[in-house]
Amino acid sequence: MKALNKIFTRAAENPKRVVLAEGEDPRIIAAAVTATQRGIAAITLLGDADKINSLVAAAGYSLDGINIINPPESDAIQHYAKTFYQLRKHKGISFDKAVELMQDPLHYAQMMVHLDDADGSVCGAVYTTGETVRAAIQIIGMADNAKMISSFFLMMLCEPFHQLKGGVIFSDCGLVIDPNKEQLAQIAMSAANSARTLLDEEPRVAMLSFSTSGSAHHAAVDKVVEATKIVKQQMPHLAIDGDVQLDAAIVSEIAERKVTDSATHGKANVLVFPNLEAGNIGYKLAERIGQADAIGPILQGLKKPANDLSRGCSANDVVNVIAITVVQSQSL
Repeated sequence: MKALNKIFTRAAENPKRVVLAEGEDPRIIAAAVTATQRGIAAITLLGDADKINSLVAAAGYSLDGINIINPPESDAIQHYAKTFYQLRKHKGISFDKAVELMQDPLHYAQMMVHLDDADGSVCGAVYTTGETVRAAIQIIGMADNAKMISSFFLMMLCEPFHQLKGGVIFSDCGLVIDPNKEQLAQIAMSAANSARTLLDEEPRVAMLSFSTSGSAHHAAVDKVVEATKIVKQQMPHLAIDGDVQLDAAIVSEIAERKVTDSATHGKANVLVFPNLEAGNIGYKLAERIGQADAIGPILQGLKKPANDLSRGCSANDVVNVIAITVVQSQSL
């Protein structure tokens, strides 16, 4: 069974409550309908009910089983505003500003998650990544074992011509521009946990570089080597190689020749890139030339799932992220 199919199966076995902040976007509405029909989540759409119903009628959909909330008209707005004020008053926010922000669907959605009125959120079809991440950090907060928020793409390699099969985590390809060694180690550990949650298998991590086992000498290589040491200290049982070039990370025959005492044996299912430049280029090469399906960016390091979308996403992309959000919430 394909890794993505497994995710959908697990989501349907234990559906969770997912709030979609951009409920007036046709792609979001279509995704909400599909997710509901497939039984993977209980969906709440945020937005003006009249606008949403008009779009639904034009598309011939049914909103059976889908909840609609218009934040400015919500009975919960004062409670949400008071909670947000308590969270952010040390930063100088006023109660009036808290009320204003809680009328914004993005902030309202994250507050639903924070207060357990939803199990996870999906935003980003209209809002920027910066807006989505900032609201999630301010309201939901970081997980106890996390020092930063990072992201990953779940790359699906399921075509007959793919030599590397199944799901592979690429991180960080969407958020942290130039991580230092401590941040790179945190990205690797978060990505390993994401692989364990979503792929339902033990993570095998490759800390990517232009060097393998010290074949090149440069400060960029040193960063990867030092980050790998940190991960090994904190997660001693994790299978991890670094520094390692991409071919040695995913081709067993090359790993045998180039990597002494490899822990992954050229079968990495988590690829950790040294910086955002490499990660962004890498996932787009895999997507556009390698014809892998890229799902994400998915956020990691938060207390509860709050996931981002590309503003160029399709309705199917949104459904995939909803399924991943459900599985993430199942692990809490």
